[in-house]
Amino acid sequence: MLKRINWDALGITASLACAIHCAVLPLFLSSLPLFGINIIENLRFEYGMIALAFAVGYFSLYHGRKKHHHSWLPLILFSIGIAFLLAKMAWHEWRNWFLLPAVGCIITAHFLNYRLCRHHNHAHADDCNH
Repeated sequence: MLKRINWDALGITASLACAIHCAVLPLFLSSLPLFGINIIENLRFEYGMIALAFAVGYFSLYHGRKKHHHSWLPLILFSIGIAFLLAKMAWHEWRNWFLLPAVGCIITAHFLNYRLCRHHNHAHADDCNH
């Protein structure tokens, strides 16, 4: 029996991991530079986390829209959240102001997608291809 992946749960988890990384990691890991490890201000790691959240989130939300509820709202909220994350990377002095709306939009998009998928339960329209 094949296990199915709950992409919304994975997207929420990735978003929460990103939020924890951005908010809590500097508090606990401020001594890492003493050992030559720089993960707090590592741009490749930051962009990697954004790319992971984008890949998982886009796949999850697009699948929900196409196969279940046909609503663009979760993808729009998700896109706004990703835009806030990219703004956080571009304007470091404002990063704390961009982080909370980014994570809020992304988690809300996944939660809304989850609710819409469960509410419609494969409510098929004329444009469904399955």
